Amino acid sequence: MKFRFIGLGVVLIVAGVSLRLFFALPFAQGLLRDEVANQQLSIASYVARDIDHSIETRRALIGELSTALPQELLQQPEKLATWLRERQRLNPLFNSGLLVMRPDGVGLLAEYPIVAGRSKLVYSGTDWFQVALHADAPVMSKPERGRANGEPILIMAAPVRNAARQVVAVLAGVVVLNSPGFLDRLQEIRLGASGGFLLISPADKLFVASSDPAMVLKPTPAPGVNLLHDRAMAGFRGTGITINAKGVEELSSMATVPSTGWFVVARIPTTEVFHPIQAMRNFFLKNTLVVLFATIAILMLVLPRLLRPLTSAAQAMREMADGKRPLAPLPVKRRDEVGDLVLGFNYLVERLYEKEAALRASEASMAFMAHHDALTGLYNRTMLEDRLQQALARAQREGSHFALLFCDLDDFKPINDQYGHAAGDAVLRQVAARLLDERRSTDTVARLGGDEFVILLTDLSDIRNGAIVVAQQLLELLNIPFNVGGKIFQLSTSIGIALYSGIGVSASQLMSQADIAMYRAKAAGKNEFCVFDETVESFSV
Repeated sequence: MKFRFIGLGVVLIVAGVSLRLFFALPFAQGLLRDEVANQQLSIASYVARDIDHSIETRRALIGELSTALPQELLQQPEKLATWLRERQRLNPLFNSGLLVMRPDGVGLLAEYPIVAGRSKLVYSGTDWFQVALHADAPVMSKPERGRANGEPILIMAAPVRNAARQVVAVLAGVVVLNSPGFLDRLQEIRLGASGGFLLISPADKLFVASSDPAMVLKPTPAPGVNLLHDRAMAGFRGTGITINAKGVEELSSMATVPSTGWFVVARIPTTEVFHPIQAMRNFFLKNTLVVLFATIAILMLVLPRLLRPLTSAAQAMREMADGKRPLAPLPVKRRDEVGDLVLGFNYLVERLYEKEAALRASEASMAFMAHHDALTGLYNRTMLEDRLQQALARAQREGSHFALLFCDLDDFKPINDQYGHAAGDAVLRQVAARLLDERRSTDTVARLGGDEFVILLTDLSDIRNGAIVVAQQLLELLNIPFNVGGKIFQLSTSIGIALYSGIGVSASQLMSQADIAMYRAKAAGKNEFCVFDETVESFSV
């Protein structure tokens, strides 16, 4: 009977380990794969939408500038260059400059900023230039390396037409692909330890951007090398497991960038995805023999005494596996082999709790990063736009008033140039802290980027005076010297105020009004604020 119990114990242990290895672990691996794939597809879709927004914003800007360009400046290159410089400073979305080309495509009428050799290039032979000459809307070039400086660029162009609808010039904007605020995050952000992102143009068969800089503007793999890639090039969007051109098995998710036909690939090696499952499998395999021999020895020596607690522990584990009781550590009643088995199970439970807590912390961090500025912790542009839309809806529904304060630091750039970006970042963090000081819980403070901040003041009874009082407070706060590592920096700010008092305007119009008022304040001598209204009155401290 004793050996029968020993044999039964061995069979039960082997059966339990086999169940976990051949059924539970593959099932858990499938669940883990589906969960990671869903999260990865959500990340890829978010990145694709962000890229699409960046491209559409630049496309709209080049169209607006081509319409607004005064045609009399085409005969005055210096004034035309000044006009381009002002537009570039107002909205610097094209970090490699704005160009105005002759309709024959030979050379430039003007450019800002000046890039060596660019003014002597002939553009008439480029596809995008020929399309722009006959287009009624802005066009975009394929990703390419600039002929002047060899950087990976994207060009957006629109025709400038006279009253007779004749093309008198072509206005183009050039953006470097990995410039900040455009595609740089694809190169900076990693998925896991070695995963990352790809941005692919199927029409051009090119890698537009990549977490690996060496892949930028390189041709995509030939058909047959990566089967999932071949499906994506043919239009498939979703998730799947494939072997890449380097022979590495990856979990990949594809999402379309609608306005371009490009698609984003979020990819991560399956060895990282299934690492927890493999670790559990290795744990079971490595400890199976030890548990078997220990169990046999225990059963042979103290079977009557140990059989009951072993059975109880096994029953509790089965109930946890079946969901009949919550997953929790088991009490260790005896310091022997059975106790060691229970301790091993408890350690596994603790590890699972730790991984679950880490996953929740990661999700919370991602949610925070999606709505906050990474440097200052303030709300970002996305969250500001959402709060502004809520304020508009509430104002239209309840008849309330609110104000928008657009703050731009004066003479901030010399700090970065002379003392480095670390000093500039420290100053920006102090600026953010001062902007938050004494703000109400209903107010919204956001950073748009660089040295631009926006404050949304809601539920104001006296909208104009309330906004002016806050602006005066901010001018005083930001005029106090900043101490960074013993260095003292004296700054000021220019503030533009847009008021919503029931007149039907959109969120973008309010932002534009505040932006215009801010530039009026700068033009008036800086360290001032300006309220946007029909007469654009200016006030100073």
